[in-house]
Amino acid sequence: MSALILLLERTFPSANMVYIRGQKSVLFDTGFGSDFPTTEKLLLEIGMPALIINSHYHCDHAGGNHRLQTKYDLAIAAHRWEGQVVNNRDPEACAAVWLNQPMEPYTVTQFLSDGDVIDTGAVALHVIHTPGHTAGHISLFEPESRFLIAGDALHSDDVAWLGIYREGIGSIYRMLETLDKLAELAPLKMCSGHSPITDDPMKAIDSARRRYEKWVSAPQKIGWHACKRIFSYALMLADGMTAAEMRGYLLGSPWFLDYSRYTFHSDPEKFIQPLLEEMIRSGAAVWRDGKLYPNAPYHPPTRQDSENPA
Repeated sequence: MSALILLLERTFPSANMVYIRGQKSVLFDTGFGSDFPTTEKLLLEIGMPALIINSHYHCDHAGGNHRLQTKYDLAIAAHRWEGQVVNNRDPEACAAVWLNQPMEPYTVTQFLSDGDVIDTGAVALHVIHTPGHTAGHISLFEPESRFLIAGDALHSDDVAWLGIYREGIGSIYRMLETLDKLAELAPLKMCSGHSPITDDPMKAIDSARRRYEKWVSAPQKIGWHACKRIFSYALMLADGMTAAEMRGYLLGSPWFLDYSRYTFHSDPEKFIQPLLEEMIRSGAAVWRDGKLYPNAPYHPPTRQDSENPA
């Protein structure tokens, strides 16, 4: 099965991509928009897919959709809830405005639901609805080898952040149900959106469950985790921020305003310093030469040709 399922590990700001070989090959996720030259080079080397499937519609997973679709006329599949929002050009599509992460427009041509099967001609991929990180998140499962392609539903060394102000306060319970569903599949091997292939998915499921269960009784932990993840990503996209740039970005970002006001019950202006202190304390970011930089490995993105949200 390893010859048919190929993990294309990507560095932030892109998420990993997974290429599934067959007469009708499939690409699971497309990376960040400005990473398109690298994405295109990788796909020209192994073959353009017949179909793109998105785990969900965040920019690090679906940002390459626009250029792959417009240049190569590729079909794009996504869960029906997110696909309909994208095609309607809803302001909420991709959470692009709320996250302050512009997306280039694309069109979903195939709506997916839990239990659908994608046949590449060499392997049958079962669509698993895995909500939590987003309401329409999906994963793929190959039952013969019990290979799980998890997207952001599960990582080997972390958990997905929860956007409760766009996905609902119940997202943590949906995520716990997702973990139960994945455990029932008893996967033997897994690849995810932001970690290498793991040979012990059940260990990752147990670890994630323990962490999320702690968040149920301490909901501010949901907020801290989300704020640090979203802000770290913003620092990658900006390739570091000065104090003034950081203040302007945060006060202009809906995600920051929501978490500061409603999770931490703080005036946004006053919450900048606690967030900064937590970024430094946790090792998520570091000051260097007058700028705040993320500590996670990344390469600075080039400016996207279009900044129109999908």
